Amino acid sequence: MQKILLPTAALSFLLLAGTALAAPPLATGAPSADAGIAALRDAALKDDVAMDIIEGLTTEVGPRPAATAKEADARVWAVAKLKALGFSNVRIETYMMPAWVRGEEEATIVAPFPQKLAIAALGNSGSTGKKPLEAEVVYFPTIGDLQAVPDGSLKGKIAFVSNQMAATQDGSSYGVYGMARFVGPNIAAKKGAAAILIKSVGTDHHRVPHTGVTRFEDGVAPIPAAALSVPDAEQLERVFKRGKPVTIKLVVTPRFNGKQESGNVIAEVPGSDPSAGIIMVTGHLDSWDLGTGAIDDAAGVAIVSAAAKRIMDAGTPRRTIRVVLAGAEEVGSFGGNAYYEAHKNELHVLTSESDFGADRIWRVDFAFPETGKPVAERIATALAPLGIGKGEHPAAGGADNALFVKTGIATIDLQQDGTRYFDLHHTADDTLDKVDPQQLRQNVAAWTTMLGIVANAPESLIAK
Repeated sequence: MQKILLPTAALSFLLLAGTALAAPPLATGAPSADAGIAALRDAALKDDVAMDIIEGLTTEVGPRPAATAKEADARVWAVAKLKALGFSNVRIETYMMPAWVRGEEEATIVAPFPQKLAIAALGNSGSTGKKPLEAEVVYFPTIGDLQAVPDGSLKGKIAFVSNQMAATQDGSSYGVYGMARFVGPNIAAKKGAAAILIKSVGTDHHRVPHTGVTRFEDGVAPIPAAALSVPDAEQLERVFKRGKPVTIKLVVTPRFNGKQESGNVIAEVPGSDPSAGIIMVTGHLDSWDLGTGAIDDAAGVAIVSAAAKRIMDAGTPRRTIRVVLAGAEEVGSFGGNAYYEAHKNELHVLTSESDFGADRIWRVDFAFPETGKPVAERIATALAPLGIGKGEHPAAGGADNALFVKTGIATIDLQQDGTRYFDLHHTADDTLDKVDPQQLRQNVAAWTTMLGIVANAPESLIAK
């Protein structure tokens, strides 16, 4: 996941302490829903399809960096899986995109207190070249402090930006503290820096750095850019507090690999009424290379696919449900953008995305036209027994459906608990064992409920 405006979420750190968090029991006294929808919802609380998808994708393919052979393997794997599950019109749609490949990465404090540091290069980072870069480090507590220094003042130096991200239920701190990664390297390059190190944009204190994409403006040459693990960044802060000049030797050797192929996998549950339009649900197939991409975003792939299968198995819906498993989301939403360009003239009436892990859904947000408000109310009622409340803010969508959301089509955000998401995000810790089966089933139940209602709703979902 690379979006800045994130879906929201809700729970705690217990999984990382080894305690399984169960989905809550069906709430007593909650408003009742249609009996058929309630039956689908409750049956989904025993779903095993989603976990099977996550286990298969992370085991049989593993890490899936954008525009690589491993991402291509994921597309082939997904096509076979979706066909086996019974979906129709399963296919791959490819496109070309710029590719970036990780190289060696090493950082060592040379003075005043020699020691190694744990780092990971950021996507689109430049390279230090054949020889290590050894330079003085300039410390900036925040991205604002870096912005404030004069252009050219960091010539030949390494910038270090430190800001500590806080854990939140809705993930809202990512947009603020993520600026060090999103734009920090570009700013440092314009200030003349030879390289930049940032404190990982994460909420853990494990010695695993968080990667993620950064972007350089046209005309700004990429400089070496890497994230320190949070403990290593804190160690570097303590070194600076000793008041002595700090020198670091840095090796970061990624390369840009020209234009390479990526692609989306598309599958459908055909509807009975083509004029009723298409419901587009998305997750992304690609992942960063450090872990196996279980949380980000094999979980989303699994949730939307398992829920759509449950609707398919229940009978033919009125509206077509189209599952879009996007490629290359992590490095710039290339897959979602390519899908939009290829399909923007088709009648999409609603979109929703799952790309915030696998912890339980706690809130639902809507961006619906007036004609669809009764549908939203039925969804909220049917979700209430799962412990899901209706939010007060409009749904914002995600990275892979952003262009459709901008057109104003109906959007639903099923907001997941993000309290521990940024402990794992873009790290080597993003592995299958972090997925709690019961919370995953609650996600599938929520998505099944939502799809069961919108796919068969008689009301129009199009603004008039």
